[in-house]
Amino acid sequence: MDRTFKGKRILVTGGSQGIGYGIALELWRQGATVVAMSNQEESLQKLHKEYPTIEVACVDLHDWAKTKDAVEALGVFDGLVNNAGVARTESFLECSPEYFDETISVNTKAVINISQIVAKKMIQNKIKGSIVNISSQASKAALKDHTSYCASKAAVDSITRVMALELGPFGIRTNTVNPTVIMTELGRKVWSEPNKKRAMLSKIPLGRFGEVSDVVNTVLFLLSDQASMISGAHLPVDGGFLAT
Repeated sequence: MDRTFKGKRILVTGGSQGIGYGIALELWRQGATVVAMSNQEESLQKLHKEYPTIEVACVDLHDWAKTKDAVEALGVFDGLVNNAGVARTESFLECSPEYFDETISVNTKAVINISQIVAKKMIQNKIKGSIVNISSQASKAALKDHTSYCASKAAVDSITRVMALELGPFGIRTNTVNPTVIMTELGRKVWSEPNKKRAMLSKIPLGRFGEVSDVVNTVLFLLSDQASMISGAHLPVDGGFLAT
């Protein structure tokens, strides 16, 4: 077992399934003390049953006050991965204020809320920590029927740059990872329709969708001391999508 993160305590939001599950599990394998946070109680309990030393915390990130209380109660962290997010397709002309607010609440406001708490404790404890925000290729390229999602992830990129600027003097690094379509269980279902799949793949020079491991490896690199001079960066994991 690689012990790269031995002695490190890391919070992963959306950590009970998909990309977040992969990140939490690999961090655990590499020696970290991991806390997985999600609003999916059943998935969290399944994770904890399989890996009893992974701590779990169930909270609805839509609720600023309850999320703040939950994160405060978890104590001090050396690293944070803001992975939790929501995505639903709506055309621009049908984009509703209710869904826009919901998307911003989870994908953007929760990043600010959780990062504020974690960063303040890093500063108080003189921890030179690392924060990785999971963004998307949608932050930099227009995707049809993704008005709310594109807006939320563009905001995450911008917030991350400000975090890097203001937290850098305390030795805290902040970066984003910007994936293309990733083959989680949900991703395989959503992108199984042949025409839809073909259209997206035609824009990816490497000719394939990403796997969860592609994102996991990138996140762990940015969390690690190997990336000690990287902050304020947006690292695409997109097979060249944004290069076209």
